[in-house]
Amino acid sequence: MRKNSLYLILLISAMFAASCDKPNVKMHTIIREDGLCEREVSYTTIMSKEMRDSLWSGNKVSWAYPVPECLNMNAFMASHTRTEEDTVTTTFRNIFHSVEEMCLQSPLQLNGTRLKSTAKLEKKNRRFYTLYTYTETFTCVGDTFKIPATNYADKDVVRYWFTGQPNLLQGLSGAEASEKISKMEPFVTQWINDNFFKLCFDFIVNNYDSIQNPPVGREQFVELHDSLADYLLNRTGDILLVNPNEVFENFFHSDAYAIFFDGDTSCGKALEEELSTHMNIFWFSVPYSLTMPGTIVDAGTGVVKDGVIHYPLTGERLIPQDYTITATSRVTHAWTYIVAVLIFVVFIGSFLYKGRKRRNQKIKSRFEERVSSKKNE
Repeated sequence: MRKNSLYLILLISAMFAASCDKPNVKMHTIIREDGLCEREVSYTTIMSKEMRDSLWSGNKVSWAYPVPECLNMNAFMASHTRTEEDTVTTTFRNIFHSVEEMCLQSPLQLNGTRLKSTAKLEKKNRRFYTLYTYTETFTCVGDTFKIPATNYADKDVVRYWFTGQPNLLQGLSGAEASEKISKMEPFVTQWINDNFFKLCFDFIVNNYDSIQNPPVGREQFVELHDSLADYLLNRTGDILLVNPNEVFENFFHSDAYAIFFDGDTSCGKALEEELSTHMNIFWFSVPYSLTMPGTIVDAGTGVVKDGVIHYPLTGERLIPQDYTITATSRVTHAWTYIVAVLIFVVFIGSFLYKGRKRRNQKIKSRFEERVSSKKNE
């Protein structure tokens, strides 16, 4: 039978992370001067010619397969697929009348649920330019974990670990920064350990009636919570490196709990889904890019490259609190400069005209005075 364990979950996680060195799914938001906005999501897969011929035959949609689970396919209106040898890239695109409408049709999802966000676009008209400020806030998913991270560390430390803000390492040397980070890491390990142990323990308690010939009753099992946790973590400092089936068998001297760690049983599959729901948050990573009208004057926490702002949108950044990206750009009004130049030209011309007129008047007056004086002689 196929055995499943938390160690296997970790191994899959590591493989997934390695495959994401070059991000597969990307999202691009385009803000226009007229208030319209556009959102594109693209992803890349490897498909052999035989696979393409099989999946794209007939009237089937020519998308890259498999489609990533983090995409909400109901949010798209148009698609385009590009093929370069066996590398296939599909781009989905939609245009919206407002940023509020755009967020109501989020193209991303996590654990099968739409990733919620709210957005706001502000325009401030000045004499010679207009400022555009775009803000999008993605809803926190930290409540998936029953034990909050703030039970283990200060709020700012938690925020820094998962989002990089606030910058607690500012002004520190490399050695000082390394020492500070090393002091933060144990709280993360403890937080993960306690959450995953609680998830598994509570699941077993809630499904205790599924166990045949349990070595102890449900109430006694609950009373052994702390002893079991200490026994498990004394074997290793990281719960994700533990083979739970082996731990339970050694602790209770019984294999009665093996049904929860066997992927072929209904209990094992259900527990695996619970574990995946939590791990998916750590796996979620969609690089986010933003194009603003005009010239970018403030990219917030993003990085500007070739006029496009890039932000990391990861599940970890959604753990401590809502994750907000913001940017401000400036669109110069060319017509205002033209008008200003014309006004300046008219002003200078008027000034010169009046000055010349006054000079001519003086010359005329002097001439008349001379003529008058000669007549009197």
